[in-house]
Amino acid sequence: MFCTAAVLASSLSLSLSPSRADTPGAASDTDRSSTSGTVTVGGDAIPYEAVAGTLLIHAGDWDDSADVLHGRTPGQFTLPKKPDDAQPDAAASMFYVAYFKKGARPENRPITFVYNGGPGSSTVWLHMGAFGPRRVLTNNDTHTPPAPYRLVNNAQSLLDVTDLVFIDAPGTGFGRIAGKDAQKQFWGVDADGHAFARFITRFLAENGRFNSPKYLFGESYGTTRSAVLANDLENDENVDLNGVILLSQILSYDNNADTPQYNPGNDQPYVLSLPTYAATAWYHHKLPEQPPALRPFLDEVEHFAATDYLLALQQGASLPSAQREAIAQKLHAYTGLPVAYILRADLRINGGEFTGHLEEDGALTTGRLDTRFSGPTLDPLAKEAEYDPQSSAMSSAYVSVFNDYVRATLKYGVGQTYRAETDAEEHWDFRHQQPGQSRAEDAAVNVMPDLAMAMKTNPTLHVMLNAGYFDLATPYYEGLYEMKHLPIPAALQSNIAFKQYESGHMVYANEAALAQLHDNVAAFIRSTSSAPSPSP
Repeated sequence: MFCTAAVLASSLSLSLSPSRADTPGAASDTDRSSTSGTVTVGGDAIPYEAVAGTLLIHAGDWDDSADVLHGRTPGQFTLPKKPDDAQPDAAASMFYVAYFKKGARPENRPITFVYNGGPGSSTVWLHMGAFGPRRVLTNNDTHTPPAPYRLVNNAQSLLDVTDLVFIDAPGTGFGRIAGKDAQKQFWGVDADGHAFARFITRFLAENGRFNSPKYLFGESYGTTRSAVLANDLENDENVDLNGVILLSQILSYDNNADTPQYNPGNDQPYVLSLPTYAATAWYHHKLPEQPPALRPFLDEVEHFAATDYLLALQQGASLPSAQREAIAQKLHAYTGLPVAYILRADLRINGGEFTGHLEEDGALTTGRLDTRFSGPTLDPLAKEAEYDPQSSAMSSAYVSVFNDYVRATLKYGVGQTYRAETDAEEHWDFRHQQPGQSRAEDAAVNVMPDLAMAMKTNPTLHVMLNAGYFDLATPYYEGLYEMKHLPIPAALQSNIAFKQYESGHMVYANEAALAQLHDNVAAFIRSTSSAPSPSP
């Protein structure tokens, strides 16, 4: 799913050097392409200006004193060099597409910064599938046929309630990173959060939006980023946010369902993924007895997971054989997997094992990002699933359509390569310095303290968690668990809203769920962007 990103200074000759401002198709710090369009949402036509461009962002320790003294802006020089360095200091040109509703007053108009995750992914997915003014059509739960693809008016665009800025992570999209230790300076939990904080503060300054209601919207690893970024903005940049909107959340990597077998003694991932296993088996009609409705069934499974199942796993080798058999029978009833297989797995089945075995009688592999999807099994003897059918089913549609749209409609990027994804995850520094720690720790990423700190230092901050029942990359019950365990005062729990959908990781891949997602997020923004100002 990932492609290799060449991180060489020579590849940034266009994007980090001086050139003409407002020139369509160019990719420099000051160059922007501005176009106009109209989107119809809820029956109302919304005219907008679309701006595509890049901003130059320096590494965390950059000192801009010389630039200020010489009256320069970051777009007026190439990669800076220190006198004693052979290589220039690291910098990133970050690509973005912003949509501004025409005629709106900036101080009254919310602005939402939107990004996907990876790490190492561009934001083509949320842009083309969820909230941009144009949306690509894909099949609901099967493989979308090859081109030509259809791009249509997006009646679920959030432009009815907020301006939108879709940000591509450093090294993705038309952006590039270069300079000394560029990967170390931008590809890591903390470095990435700092880069996005610098991008946002600079964007607010250049577009006169510091006094607008402000929101973050992150998906997948983008939720991890949002926790770090919210704390960085609130406590380092003095920028209070109105809201943080999370889609398909993972804040603590110890809860991940992919590889819990490498962390024996922590049974939480098996507990938190069970409701998603059950929802998936329900969807594919693999249960011994098929419940008529999903949500009441999940209530039952969640209760079992948090009580009998959790208590059984905690006993480890002390669990009596009769009780082990009873738990296995219950897991069979909730997942459809054979009792003998469940017992061989010691009642502990990771995500890859589940998706590899649920539909093996039909030589099918179940999706991970969206378990509604299925695809031909690559190796019927494999212990775990070897690919993700959902990713294979729609990635081409998103990437192909955006490559056409950005050049033909937004008038940007002609002659350049758009990188939908990079190999950043292979080089990612997952060490993280939590608030209050003196240094980054070599432990599984846990940014729950970051989001908690942002909420405690800004007690008016509201958080919204959106999740799909059929998401096994970031199970919905895991997100609920994390939010209920944030180290915040009990009163601040009322600042958190929860919404679930009959969809997967990319909730918007299901049209009905996309409509619900739009309505829920729009209502959240409306309710949190109009707080009364203090009396004079």
